[in-house]
Amino acid sequence: MKWLVSLVGAGLVMVSLRDLFHTLWHPTRHGGLSRLVMTVLWRLARHLPARRRAVGLVGPLAMVTVVGMWAGTVIIGWAVVYWPHMPEAFTFSPGSKAAQEPALLDSLYLSLVTVATLGLGDIAPGEGWLRLISPLEALVGFALLTATVSWLLEVYPALTRRRVLAIRLALLRDADPQTEHLDSTTGALLLESLATEVVRVRIDFTQYAEAYYFHDGDDHSSLAAMVGFASSLAQRGHAARRPEVRLAGDLLAGALTDLAAILDQRFLHTGGPPEQVFAAYATDHGRTSAQF
Repeated sequence: MKWLVSLVGAGLVMVSLRDLFHTLWHPTRHGGLSRLVMTVLWRLARHLPARRRAVGLVGPLAMVTVVGMWAGTVIIGWAVVYWPHMPEAFTFSPGSKAAQEPALLDSLYLSLVTVATLGLGDIAPGEGWLRLISPLEALVGFALLTATVSWLLEVYPALTRRRVLAIRLALLRDADPQTEHLDSTTGALLLESLATEVVRVRIDFTQYAEAYYFHDGDDHSSLAAMVGFASSLAQRGHAARRPEVRLAGDLLAGALTDLAAILDQRFLHTGGPPEQVFAAYATDHGRTSAQF
């Protein structure tokens, strides 16, 4: 029975590590529990009275919640591993009152100080197999801290790329270039560079799906509001006389279609054409997609 309880604890640890792996390091970032937490928080925020303020907090709050979930599951899982063998399989420092506490409390305490790599030493594993797995918990705690920092450093550059594209589209919207303005080598280069930026954002939504749940601020910096204008630019490029401009317009249209497919597949599930997906994307972020 003791080993069955310990196996349950090991299973909890593995569930947390699997979710961490799929959220941070898997090529397509198909997180399980973490994606569920973010989706639930996003949907709840959309129905709150102070919707705009609440939605702006979802991204950072969701990341903190997910990291806390990972840490809590690892701590509880390892505590369950220790629990059936406490206190007979452990040694206690002289004068320590830890052995007088309930076994579950001691197990939680040992798990917490181990995962935090504090190593206070008042409770130490005595049996050989426990002496092997206890340092593994410290390694997991160190990996969790490193992964959290790496996650933050990866997500915010992705948000920056998305907002840069949105602001660039907003500036172009204000300039309102017509087909005759785009019908030049400069126009072809402009459309091609926009296609490249759209592809980067598409990759970001694949690699950093949690970035979807970050609010972009006002319409000027919101891709959800401005992506419709990118479709308009692609149509103007396609109507140009120069073949290189038409090619660049087709590249931009293809990049936008690919972006719409990713948004629909992973977040929106409309099953419709790109125009419908972008409209749903704007609505989901509390915007109105720019159409020209």
